[in-house]
Amino acid sequence: MRVNLLGLNRDSMTRFLEEMGQKPYRAGQLMRWIHQYGAADFGSMTDLAKPLRALLMEHATVEVPRLLSEQRSADGTCKWLLELSPGNAIETVFIPEEGRGTLCISSQVGCALACTFCSTGRQGFNRNLTTAEIIGQVWWANRALGRDPKGERIVSNVVFMGMGEPLLNYEAVVDAIDLLLDDHGYGLSRRRVTLSTSGVLPALERLRDRAPVALAVSLHAPDDALRDVLVPINQKYPLQALMASCRHYLERAPRDFVTFEYVMLDGVNDSEASAHALIQCVAAVPCKFNLIPFNPFPNSGYRCSSPETIRHFRDILMQAGYVVTIRKTRGDDIDAACGQLAGQVMDKSRRQERFTVPSP
Repeated sequence: MRVNLLGLNRDSMTRFLEEMGQKPYRAGQLMRWIHQYGAADFGSMTDLAKPLRALLMEHATVEVPRLLSEQRSADGTCKWLLELSPGNAIETVFIPEEGRGTLCISSQVGCALACTFCSTGRQGFNRNLTTAEIIGQVWWANRALGRDPKGERIVSNVVFMGMGEPLLNYEAVVDAIDLLLDDHGYGLSRRRVTLSTSGVLPALERLRDRAPVALAVSLHAPDDALRDVLVPINQKYPLQALMASCRHYLERAPRDFVTFEYVMLDGVNDSEASAHALIQCVAAVPCKFNLIPFNPFPNSGYRCSSPETIRHFRDILMQAGYVVTIRKTRGDDIDAACGQLAGQVMDKSRRQERFTVPSP
């Protein structure tokens, strides 16, 4: 069975080549061809000796997910549907902004969590992605987008905010982070890679010591009673423990703050009382807030807060001294906005057939 080199970080690539009698420096050469030049054909890797290329053709491959469809929004957002196996596909989204291009990548087919306001979570769960399948999304985006007039890559930032909970796929995700950060891979700084989690605390502690990158936390509620409903993993890792883990993570993080993501749900978590409770909840954690207007999907059971309510909520937080942004909805005309990624999931959890809308 041939090894898919797309998912090998520097250490793994070096070991693979040494087992074939090759020098360690060949690992950097191979990684540059695959990740920087987007090569999938060993025959095109002209600075490798012909005998090595023949060995690679026999024992290795560069296998990327198959592109099923591409959609481009009126605002410049791009969404790719990538097939991993028959019946299972993931969505990857590129968001162009002034001065940067952000790629939102997936880490699971579906999601193992069941956040009640999330279309992705409603689809259920099939499996974790491999490192190659995670990195394959970045490979595809770089290939599709090319480079700017200065020769720089269009993708400057990568966020683990697509389908799935990254910390429930810890090993594959940290190996992918290795490739994103490696100068022979994608060469991104730790500040330009962000991992978003709902709060899988044991894995967050491991990430702190292994591969700390910028951290975003899907908070969405100011107290345990409501968060137990909206983000059910809170029943296992409640807010007090989550805040303590965030403080500990910041000791090694590349940024000195956590971004708390907060979806705005009409009549659920958007009152003045909720804003003041939120301030008390995060008081001990250096943070910024990203308020996310809820993106409706069929039978969600929720509505988006009004623009006036969202602005008032923001103002209360800002008056308390916090930096607050209201996320601009991007790509909603192609269902590429936050919480809308769906893909295709052969649901092993059977969540779709037994789902009922809870009462917050």
